[in-house]
Amino acid sequence: MAMTMHPSLAVHPGDWLKSEVVDPHGVSINRLAACFHVTRQTLSNLFNGHTALSADMAIRFEKAFGVKADTLMRMQTTYDMAQARARADDIVVDKVLTTYTQPE
Repeated sequence: MAMTMHPSLAVHPGDWLKSEVVDPHGVSINRLAACFHVTRQTLSNLFNGHTALSADMAIRFEKAFGVKADTLMRMQTTYDMAQARARADDIVVDKVLTTYTQPE
């Protein structure tokens, strides 16, 4: 039996990174952006949940803070799936026919 996680437990990795990693280290977004060789806006979008965590950005956090990139990417996938499940009723899919018939 597969276990499912309650959607409220799926946290955007950007929010988690800011509150649990960056803020406790006392690093400003401007300083972090410079160290990561990205724009301040890129980090701001991530921390505010406007963009997903990319694999490249996950590796940057791994190199800078020792947080495993694989773990961060699993967080992103979990968050994405929770968001999709929350709107699953709105996703329209037609049944796939078992035999193909040429449209006339």
